Amino acid sequence: MNEFPERLLTTAAGIERLTELCASLDDEEQVRLRFDDDRELQGVVAARPTVQVFRDGDGQEGYNALLRLEPLSGDAPPHYLWLDRLREVVRLGSA
Repeated sequence: MNEFPERLLTTAAGIERLTELCASLDDEEQVRLRFDDDRELQGVVAARPTVQVFRDGDGQEGYNALLRLEPLSGDAPPHYLWLDRLREVVRLGSA
């Protein structure tokens, strides 16, 4: 897992969208996530992510959020996902 996001959001619209995405990810909810690179993942939200402040290599501040997505079943390791590239959350139900 990368400790720092590739992208930081700095616009009011970007931060608001990120905040809304975090609010839509309930603890223990089963979800299908669609990203801007057409990737789709399914899993269980370990805990609702929160918007956090980060600094890039140049010291510029911005925001992002990190989600831990547990597998729906099996022994696969969890995914750690930066939410700046998340485009859609589809709720599949509760775990």
